[in-house]
Amino acid sequence: MSETVLVPGARDVRATVDSPDADACVVACPPHPQMGGTRTDRRLRAVADALAPGVACLRFDYGPWTEGHGEVTDCRNALAWAREAYGDESGERVGLFGYSFGAGVALVAAARESADGTCPAAVSVLAPPDRLNDLDAVGAVPDIACDLQVLYGERDTTVDSGPVVEAAHEHGAEVTALPADHHFVGQDRKVGEAAAAFLRDRL
Repeated sequence: MSETVLVPGARDVRATVDSPDADACVVACPPHPQMGGTRTDRRLRAVADALAPGVACLRFDYGPWTEGHGEVTDCRNALAWAREAYGDESGERVGLFGYSFGAGVALVAAARESADGTCPAAVSVLAPPDRLNDLDAVGAVPDIACDLQVLYGERDTTVDSGPVVEAAHEHGAEVTALPADHHFVGQDRKVGEAAAAFLRDRL
């Protein structure tokens, strides 16, 4: 079961909530919107499928392109929606996931949420880039005040996740290398289950 929602905020952000009747929620950030990234991305859907039925998943589309800045705002607005919808101002029942560009968005958003005292319960990122234009995803890692998981493909030649992986190791995060390229072809279920298990255990 899924529902369509409009995420409150100044930007036009549409989202799908899978398993809306659950008592916890994971916000899922899609890959680069200018390269076809949307909430229907198969890696996001795999995470939602693996979380169901016990944990809801809010998969959203970014508003108008703004070089990463507005997209981070979209993520934070989605987190605020999830906290309100699931009755949890502390964020203890709200997690965060992102893939590729969305992984960078998730890292930067989580660092800013941490600074504001609203960090999600846990963050899982898949194939994270080191930067979003002028936004530093690597520098965000040590500022994240919750459990962090980094998943990356050993054969990824599209995105250099190395700097984030190194920062995550130094931060004491859980880091897992997968035998895959950037697209994780044929490994959707494996990726979804790995991220969902990490997030579910912390919600």
